[in-house]
Amino acid sequence: MRLVLAHLVQILIAALGGLVFHWLGVPAAWLSGAAVAAVLWGLTGRAVTMPHALADAAMMVSGAAMGAAVTPAAISAMGRYPGSLIMLVIAIVAISYASSFWLVRVSGWRRLDALLASAPGALSTVIAVAIDRKADVASIAIAQNLRLFVLIALLPSIVVVIGGAEHSSALVGEGLPIQSPEGMAIILLGGIALGAVFNRLRVAAPILLGATIMSSVSHGTEFVTGVIPPVIATGGLVLIGLFIAERFRNIQRSTLKNAFLAALGSFAVAMAVATIFAGLAAWLAGVSFANSLIAFAPGGLEAMTVLALILGLDPLYVGIHHLVRFLGIGLVLPFLIGWLQRGKTAAAE
Repeated sequence: MRLVLAHLVQILIAALGGLVFHWLGVPAAWLSGAAVAAVLWGLTGRAVTMPHALADAAMMVSGAAMGAAVTPAAISAMGRYPGSLIMLVIAIVAISYASSFWLVRVSGWRRLDALLASAPGALSTVIAVAIDRKADVASIAIAQNLRLFVLIALLPSIVVVIGGAEHSSALVGEGLPIQSPEGMAIILLGGIALGAVFNRLRVAAPILLGATIMSSVSHGTEFVTGVIPPVIATGGLVLIGLFIAERFRNIQRSTLKNAFLAALGSFAVAMAVATIFAGLAAWLAGVSFANSLIAFAPGGLEAMTVLALILGLDPLYVGIHHLVRFLGIGLVLPFLIGWLQRGKTAAAE
C-alpha cells in the first residue's frame, strides 16, 4: 500500500504541475508542466520508478489521441496543398539531417542520440523510441524541449514583425464529439494487439505505434468517430511527462550544460533550414510566409496549431502540415531506428 500511495502522490504532483502550466497558458502545458513538476519532486529523493504497465498505458492513450486527427476531411484537405506537403517531406529530411550533422560533427553526439534529438516534433514518440533503444534520453529531451520553448517564446513575435498576425486554452479534444465506449475499446484493444505484433518484430515503441495505426485507420475510414475523452487524453500526457522526468533524475550538471549548448546550435541550424523551405512552400501554395513559417517550424503539433489560432493564421493549412509531419515521424521513426540499429549490428558481425 505504501508503494501504491507513493505512485499516486507522484502522479498527483505531476498533474498539479500540468494544471499550473495550463493556468499560465503555457503550450503543451500538461506534458511540460508534469515533466517539470516530476523533476522537482525527484530532487526530494522520494520519487519512485514508473511501472512499465503504466508507461504502456500512457503510450496507448497518446497513440489513440494522435490517430483521431486522421479524419476524411483532413485527408481530403491534404490534396489542396500537394506542392507544399511534398516540400514539407523534403524539409523534414533536410532538417533532421542538418541538425543531426551538427550534433554529431560539432557537438560529438552519438548518431542515434543526434537523430532522435533532431526529429522535428512528435516528442512523445521520440522519447518512447529513445527509452526503448536505451539512448541518452536526458540529452534528447533537453534538445527537444529547448527547441519547443524557444519556438513558443520567440516565433509569435517574429510572425508579428514580418506582418502576418492577432489568442486558446483547452484540453486535448475539448469541445469535440467523444468516441463511443465500443469505438474506444476497438482502438485500445486493437492497439494492444498490434503493439504485441510490433513487439515481437522488435519495432521501437510498439504500443504507441500500434495504437496510432489502429486509431488512424479507424478514424480515416470513419469506422470510429470522435476523440478520446479529454480527461483521459490529458492523463496520458501527464503520464508521459512523468516518463520524461524519470530520465532527468540522475542527470549531471555537466550533461545539462553540454546538452544545452549543443541543443542551441542544433536548433539554430534546424530553424534556418525550416525557414528556407517555408519560403519555397509559401510561393508554391500561394499562402503568406507567416503561415508557412508556422507550418514548417520544427515544433509540436499541438503547440504550433494553437499558435496559428492565436496569431489569426490559417489553422487548416498549418494543422495539415503539422499533422502530416507528426504522424509521419511517429510512424516512420520507430522503423527507421530499428533498421539503422539492425544494420549497425549486422556490420559489427
